[in-house]
Amino acid sequence: MRNHTTIRRRAFAAASVLVFTLTTAACGGAKATDDDDKPAAKPAESCVDVSGDTVKLGFVNSLTGAMAISEKTVSSVLGMAAEEINASGGIMGKKIEPVQEDGATDWPTFAEKTEKLLTDDCVAAVFGGWTSSSRKAMKPVVEKHNGLLFYPVQYEGLEASKNIYYTGATTNQQILPAMEFLKAEGVKTLFLAGSDYVFPRTANAIIKLYAAELGIEIVGEEYVPLDKDDWTTQVSKIVKAKPDFIFNTINGSSNVGFVKAYTDAGLKAETTPIISVSIAEEEAPNMGASVEGQYAAWNYFQSVESPANEKFIKDWVAYDGPSDVTSDPMEAAYISLYLYKAMVEKAGSFDVDKINEAADGVSFDAPEGKVVIDGENHHISKPGLIGKINADNQFDVVWSSDAPIEPDPFLKGYDWFPESTRDALVKAAG
Repeated sequence: MRNHTTIRRRAFAAASVLVFTLTTAACGGAKATDDDDKPAAKPAESCVDVSGDTVKLGFVNSLTGAMAISEKTVSSVLGMAAEEINASGGIMGKKIEPVQEDGATDWPTFAEKTEKLLTDDCVAAVFGGWTSSSRKAMKPVVEKHNGLLFYPVQYEGLEASKNIYYTGATTNQQILPAMEFLKAEGVKTLFLAGSDYVFPRTANAIIKLYAAELGIEIVGEEYVPLDKDDWTTQVSKIVKAKPDFIFNTINGSSNVGFVKAYTDAGLKAETTPIISVSIAEEEAPNMGASVEGQYAAWNYFQSVESPANEKFIKDWVAYDGPSDVTSDPMEAAYISLYLYKAMVEKAGSFDVDKINEAADGVSFDAPEGKVVIDGENHHISKPGLIGKINADNQFDVVWSSDAPIEPDPFLKGYDWFPESTRDALVKAAG
């Protein structure tokens, strides 16, 4: 039995290796720069015009490519939220005029479309992105133009921007609860499988550190590019390693290839279960094989019981969307539009600086429960949930946090995550 001192020593020893790996790995085009050390350029003057009876909002989602399997639904639910808000009088009496763009699962395209939305279409805010590489491509654009981006997906943390609001989970609201669940389940060995870009690599670096703190041994780590679906070689290593659990940070349609290789190799939920952070209700029935008995860590499931969620599901089923199931990312996108409305109306203005001044404490009774904006880091409080996939491809909640988890994107409240490692990972992630 390893004692706490030994575990802590291993955690610190691992940190330098993890940072080196992140720095040298291909991370979906996101590269570290020294831009943070340079004086910030003066933002371009906004061309937003709200003198009429409408306000333009930009939606940028992958409607084509590997991420379309997930992002089409986010685009649709943003449309549903816009229609609901318009039916109730709009934002400060102005109807939303959506402008939709296709990010096409291509990070430069996300940046290009965001630039177009802000400078040609003159939208008041942009909603969308999924992968961290897409967000990091959009980040300098919205900062350059002093625009606003509402990002709806769980991510690796280690970021905050005055021009971005993060309505999905940060690390301490999803990754860490998942690890605590695994520890409570008696897991001793863990294999990490991820897509080869910034989110999985950064998340797995943090998982390694926390695993050492918890006394969980990492017995393997494999990555496949986001646009590749063949996991045969990597899964053969999982078979050989015989882990108690697999931590899955794969995104998009690559999950289909992973599940196929997993199933073909004879692996089963009863003996080698998976816990995922990107397979939700919409993806579960589209994996090409049964995922019953597998787990996922999210902050919202369709199975959440509340009047707000009951209405959300009913409205979504009635809406002409790509599916009749709800999921965490689409719920986070849905509430982003309502949070924006509340922030604008509290500020009494569509001006970005005034919205930021008013943001702290703005809340919304969301399907997941009441969420509150932290005005300092632009994240929101969220409940932590672990679900187990049942025969209907829905999630039975098997673990939940005692209360909404306050966002801590830089993990400053965790003594096993030293400042030097944090700074190095931030730089490595870009």
